[in-house]
Amino acid sequence: MDTLKQINCEVAACRDCILSDTRTNTVPGEGPKDADIMIVGEAPGFNEDREGRPFIGAAGRLLSELLKNAELTRNDVYITNTVKCRPPDNRDPLPFEMDQCKKYLERQIELINPEIIITLGRFSFNRFFPDEAIGDSRGKLRKREDKMFYPMYHPAAALRQGRFRKLIEEDMVNLAAVLKDISISRTLTPSAEESKNAGEQLSMF
Repeated sequence: MDTLKQINCEVAACRDCILSDTRTNTVPGEGPKDADIMIVGEAPGFNEDREGRPFIGAAGRLLSELLKNAELTRNDVYITNTVKCRPPDNRDPLPFEMDQCKKYLERQIELINPEIIITLGRFSFNRFFPDEAIGDSRGKLRKREDKMFYPMYHPAAALRQGRFRKLIEEDMVNLAAVLKDISISRTLTPSAEESKNAGEQLSMF
C-alpha cells in the first residue's frame, strides 16, 4: 500500500522533468496523514527549495496568518503543490512539469482522502478545473467527482497587490462557514448501512 513516506521517497528520486536538474530539495508536502483539509499550491519557491518544506517563505507566513480567519492552523491541514520542485527563478510551472507531477498529487489525494481541497492560485485550480477562471470561482464550494474543492487566490498575489489580500481574507472567513456546513452535512447524511436498517424497520409496519 502507498504511504506518504513512500511517495516522498519517489518524489526525492524523481528525474521525470527538467526541474530535477535545478532543484536543491524536493518539496513533496507535509501535514497530518489523515487531514480533512488539503491545501494545493502551485510550486515551491526559494525558501521551500532550500528547506524541502512547503509554504515557509513570505507567502507561507501569510497563509499561516490567514488560516486563523478560518479557525485553522497549519497543524490541521496537509499542504502540497502541483509540482514538487522549484521552477527556475520562480517562473510559472509548465504544463508538462505539472503533468509529470500529477501522479504524485493524485496519490497524495487518494491516500489522505481529505474532505475538502483548497486550491491556491490559478495553476492549482486549473489542475482540477481546466480552462475555468479562478476569478469567477474563488470563494465558492465546487465539486468534482467525489471531492469538494474551494478555490482561492494564492497568498503571493496578496503580497504583490494589496487588493487581493482583502479577497483572500474574505474567502478564508467564508471557509470557516463552509467547513461547518460540510460537518453538518456529514452528520445528517445517513450511511448506507443506516439507510438499509431504516428501510428494514419501516418494512415491519
